[in-house]
Amino acid sequence: MAWRSIPTRRDALLLGAVGVALGCRKVERAAAPAHAGGVNIHRERMPVVFVPHGGGPWPFVEIGIGVRSEVEALRAYLASVGRIEPAPTAILVVSAHWEAPVPTLMTSAAPPMLFDYYGFPPESYALTWPAPGAPWLAPRVEGLLQDAGFRTARDERRGYDHGTFVPLKVAYPEPTIPVLQLSLKEGLDPREHLAMGRALAPLRDEGVLIVGSGMTFHNLRAFFGRGAEPAAEAFDAWLRAALAKPAGARDEALAQWERAPHARFVHPREEHLIPLMVVAGAAGDDAASVPYNGTFAGLRLTAARFG
Repeated sequence: MAWRSIPTRRDALLLGAVGVALGCRKVERAAAPAHAGGVNIHRERMPVVFVPHGGGPWPFVEIGIGVRSEVEALRAYLASVGRIEPAPTAILVVSAHWEAPVPTLMTSAAPPMLFDYYGFPPESYALTWPAPGAPWLAPRVEGLLQDAGFRTARDERRGYDHGTFVPLKVAYPEPTIPVLQLSLKEGLDPREHLAMGRALAPLRDEGVLIVGSGMTFHNLRAFFGRGAEPAAEAFDAWLRAALAKPAGARDEALAQWERAPHARFVHPREEHLIPLMVVAGAAGDDAASVPYNGTFAGLRLTAARFG
């Protein structure tokens, strides 16, 4: 999210606003793995997860947000995602930091880094995470979405934004698993994104780990002062109660998230919550667990896992 003005360096650090530059490099053809499109019916069903990705490049660069115990707790949770069993054949990431007119797939075989933040120390822009792309998986994802009535598109130039590379660089510091990034759909309709998730659910039986990357609290200006904690706590309590409901009631509650306490204070714009809708849709009847519930700069955050 871009702000009209960022008056101080500290403000820029806190806001971590989205930049406009796209990284780009030559696209090469990726070889599909031997199981052709990721299908492997002998695998266990993969879980689906929603992860809070924090602010900017926080795990790798000191940015002055959060106390050490908060930072280490979130880092430890993200590292645990890399130990999910069975190990995935590929990872499909839905990041809060990419919206497109239709669900769009990042199809580079070797995606570049997209540093979609600004105002951070120089080393923030020297980070690397050379995970291979998964263009071989794109036709399968497109087919599932199109069968559910969605138009789709491809983007061969886009790189990994920080909603993808920050949490996954912690989870998978040795980036050998192919990654395919999928955009949100402009308009951010929660029911549409729940439907997207339902369409993608078969990937769970094909060795694909579906990851939604966002934040359950995302009022960036609240980091400037005090007093946001009660709203964050109330919204998070509502969210955890919603996730604990049976699938139908859970999805209906998520679709009506604006009725939650302090909903529009916690999410002035909902792009950081919407990846959770895709994850919940892909969960089907699986119950939710909460593998992480902590604070970042004193504001309550939740992660969710289904299956």
